[in-house]
Amino acid sequence: MGSHKQLAAGLYLVSTPIGSARDITLRALDVLGAADVLLAEDTRVLRKLFEIHGLQVGDRRLIAYHDHNGRAKRPEILRHLDEGASVALTSDAGTPIIADPGYGLIQAVQEAGHAVVPVPGASAVLPALQLAALPTDRFMFAGFPPNASGARKRFFEELKAVPATLAIYESPKRVSACLADLLEIMGNRDAALCREITKKFEEVRHGKVSELIASVETHPPKGEIVLVIGQAIEAADAASVEEDLVQAMKTHSVKDAASLVAEAHGVPRREVYQLALLLGKRKSD
Repeated sequence: MGSHKQLAAGLYLVSTPIGSARDITLRALDVLGAADVLLAEDTRVLRKLFEIHGLQVGDRRLIAYHDHNGRAKRPEILRHLDEGASVALTSDAGTPIIADPGYGLIQAVQEAGHAVVPVPGASAVLPALQLAALPTDRFMFAGFPPNASGARKRFFEELKAVPATLAIYESPKRVSACLADLLEIMGNRDAALCREITKKFEEVRHGKVSELIASVETHPPKGEIVLVIGQAIEAADAASVEEDLVQAMKTHSVKDAASLVAEAHGVPRREVYQLALLLGKRKSD
């Protein structure tokens, strides 16, 4: 399939740059230059990367592989592997399979007895964790939160008790609503908003979730975003929360009192609001 160097048969998972085109490994260039078949989330993006690094597609098969056509394309890809071809899978940016199409393909390839070979490289998660200045001895990547607020709140409820720093991807169009739901469910944790990592306008914003909300409202971010969220603040003393809530309810509505006390203690507003309703009921009984 051309004059390129021979590569052993198998599916190669090739990481590509997330911003700076130079963030690609020499091994990745070798594999992309030699693979018999090239799979790309968007073939135009891969062609541009080839142009930057002086690679040629030539007479090799270049196949678009994404969420919408993955199931239909797998038989063709497996046929190439059965014939002894080397197949390189790339994403538009970063490491294939990480919040990216390809899980089903890897499963099918391994079940068919073919080799799967990772070619490590760039991923937005790790540099975001570096930039966030939060503990990284234990962390969890949770992918993209749901678009709808109700589902997103349930998503955060499930993660609330995880004893680790959390990292999620988010769109600039939804980041404000996402942070608001995060504050309501998880409380006012330490967090960082990292955007456009390795690109010209790379930026990181540190602060409490409430501070990030204010920052986003004042200066709406653009580009690819990774939110890094600190672990839960050590549980506030229940008696102290209740005492402050009783005092706050003397001069504020239940809703406002709950918001004030929740922010002061760094605990989820929903929990404090439920406690306020309970205290109000006791008082009326």
